[in-house]
Amino acid sequence: MASTKIGHALAKGLGIKLNYRNELNDEIRRGESVFSTTTADTYVEEEPTSLEWVQDTLPSGRDLVQYTRSLFPFLNWIGSYNLQWLAGDLVAGITIGAVVVPQGMAYAQLADLKPQFGLYSSFMGVLVYWFFATSKDITIGPVAVMSTLVGNILVKAAKTDPHVPGHVIASALAVIAGCIIIFIGLIRCGWIVDLIPLVSISAFMTGSALNIAAGQVPTLMGISNYFNTRAATYLVIIDTLKYLHLSTLDAAIGLTSLTLLYVIRLSCKYAARSFPSRQKAIFFIGTLRTAFVILLYILISYLVNRHHRTKPKFKILGTVPRGFKNAAVPTINKSIIKIFASDLPATVIVLLIEHIAISKSFGRVNNYIINPSQEMVAIGITNILGPFLGAYPSTGSFSRTAIKSKAGVRTPLAGVITAVVVLLAIYALPAMFFYIPNAALSAVIIHAVGDLITSPNTVYQFWRVSPLEVPIFFAGVLVTVFSSIENGIYTTICISFAILIFRIIKAKGRFLGKVKVHSVAGDGIIGDNSKVSLPDHSNFAKSVGIYEDVPSRNVFLPIDHGDGSNPDVEVVVPYPGIFIYRFGEGFNYPNANHYLDQLTNHIFATTRRTNLNHYERPGDHPWNDPAPRKGKQANIAVEQADRPTLKAIILDFSSVNNVDITSVQQLIDVRNQLDRYTAPSVVDWHFTSINNRWTKRALVSAGFGYPSIGEGETNISRWKPIFSIAEIGGSSSAAQVAENTANEKEMRAARTLEQERQAHADGIHADSDSGLSSGDAKGIAVKSTGRIAVVSGLNRPVFHIDLTSALQSAIANVKAREEFEGRGGAGIGEVP
Repeated sequence: MASTKIGHALAKGLGIKLNYRNELNDEIRRGESVFSTTTADTYVEEEPTSLEWVQDTLPSGRDLVQYTRSLFPFLNWIGSYNLQWLAGDLVAGITIGAVVVPQGMAYAQLADLKPQFGLYSSFMGVLVYWFFATSKDITIGPVAVMSTLVGNILVKAAKTDPHVPGHVIASALAVIAGCIIIFIGLIRCGWIVDLIPLVSISAFMTGSALNIAAGQVPTLMGISNYFNTRAATYLVIIDTLKYLHLSTLDAAIGLTSLTLLYVIRLSCKYAARSFPSRQKAIFFIGTLRTAFVILLYILISYLVNRHHRTKPKFKILGTVPRGFKNAAVPTINKSIIKIFASDLPATVIVLLIEHIAISKSFGRVNNYIINPSQEMVAIGITNILGPFLGAYPSTGSFSRTAIKSKAGVRTPLAGVITAVVVLLAIYALPAMFFYIPNAALSAVIIHAVGDLITSPNTVYQFWRVSPLEVPIFFAGVLVTVFSSIENGIYTTICISFAILIFRIIKAKGRFLGKVKVHSVAGDGIIGDNSKVSLPDHSNFAKSVGIYEDVPSRNVFLPIDHGDGSNPDVEVVVPYPGIFIYRFGEGFNYPNANHYLDQLTNHIFATTRRTNLNHYERPGDHPWNDPAPRKGKQANIAVEQADRPTLKAIILDFSSVNNVDITSVQQLIDVRNQLDRYTAPSVVDWHFTSINNRWTKRALVSAGFGYPSIGEGETNISRWKPIFSIAEIGGSSSAAQVAENTANEKEMRAARTLEQERQAHADGIHADSDSGLSSGDAKGIAVKSTGRIAVVSGLNRPVFHIDLTSALQSAIANVKAREEFEGRGGAGIGEVP
């Protein structure tokens, strides 16, 4: 083709060697004749191409249609909506509406905003979310942690930019954060939240809960005017204790309301255990405890303060305007963005991790899968549209989501019911909101955030799973307590990322050895024709060895038993001079050097040079490998003479998904280093369990994938290719039908023999219709009549499907090379 000719001409002009690899395909494929009579087609593995990668990466027209449809998940279920779903959504929606109204106003105070802004945020979150939701349980609205962050921003802005109203800054923050999040969601990068580990989320939640609860205690006790309740948590606690003696009548309201909330909660838990048949009714009583307590203290406040509206006996909420008085187009400009620019990363992180973590958790509990990218779209849309009605940043709420899930919600449409309840509250209840005690709202907040604190038992489970991560948890909590929520988030994420990088860089591989094992079922060994009772003593391997017909298999375990396998089991070196090395995790530029240093150090410590007189004179030794002193030369020569020479290396790539230029180049350097070490011989490199075609292409490009050629060798006629084969045809193929028929005959014959054996042994005649037990099929040979083909490409004879085939190939070719060298070197083309 013209394009090919042009490409070759251009490569020649630029000095690019297109045919720099010598795969010796014709000679390597000598094993092909073995299968020529039984294989339908020979198989030569083709390399992936850049065009193929582009075609796989670029979306097709069908992909674009599916992407567009995925932006509106409600289309998948709205057509099947029914009355049963509506009943569940009504109950859940009304329940959440009764909870979110008092919580929304309480959280608005955390955000340093007037109560109505909490209602605006609650309304818009639940109204918009269902269009884009992939979770039926999530409730979007104001949350404690986000409200605290917004409050901190507005408190600082009140000092630096007092001319800008707080709600304007909050609305602008919501829009900008929403735009960032919706962009991440639209490009389907929801996986980004997976970079934040659970321990960071737990530390963030716990530290934030402590921060929020400590900041609400002064309001609960009526002493919030004496010091800054938004200072570091430890300072707030100290100041609270310092001014505690100045507590006012607010403390009576706050403490009794908080106590009542916990009493109702604990009473409902006890009643649910005592009266299981009424758990549903008890659940709704416990769920509505917040609304009940607020209504009770509104009544008390009204009775106490109805004649003292201007000077109430204790602090009350005050006037809440009716309707959406702050609906407007958000004001966004450089000066406003500059106010919260430094807090924007923390805002985005909080909006994401709390929502995604909650939605994933409840998705697993209720057996459905959420799409993190689509959830980001939902969060983004909510925070972009909400500020037009006066809302501030909102995300998923843990407490309300848990209530919604237990209330029996059926679809995301329940959010519309909640929006109706909030809308009624905004227009019908502002007069009643006037008398809500501030201390009661503080009690609601403290009660709500208490559930966010990680329990000691959970921390202990963290310790059991990963002790190294527990200090990260405590670091995040302590930084939050002694500094701020934002710094706590950054601390845990940065430390977790640093540990991840350290683990990748210091990833450890293991040298494997061979162990012969038998499978045991009950009191017998699988595959033995007779029932064998297992010996009681520990020398089991010797006992098993007396049964010559018991089938066994080879498995590969770390030689140092670093995987926790029984140290009493002897792991045998695969073959003198052959090493099996398994990578612990990926093989890329961060850890390639560490892996290969471990590989070469072990090889140099356990083998010797092929030519002991490689350095004829002391001066020929390199500076880092100087010649031994004259008195020690003989001892070192004797010591090293007992070691084998390096013959082959088998690399287990089962944990390697891809490689890069750095890792492959370092592998080339090690190959060259070891070839000098084994000169004039060469090292055979075998690879197993390569799961990626591009990894194979990279290795082949570096000269791996086909046999090594030693000095003075002009061909590889002595190479003995060993291929793994498999049968062609599925369960419905003619070959498979024939095989099944033959196997069935074998099974019937075996059943007859087993019945006869039992009759002779026990004097009991088995029922002719009785089925075979698990031990009845022992020793039965299943014949295969299907046609066979090689599993891996004939042009890649040292890429193997498992360690067994790799070791077989390595040993066969080491023996062939030893025989070849023992005969003084066969002539060209002569096969030993």
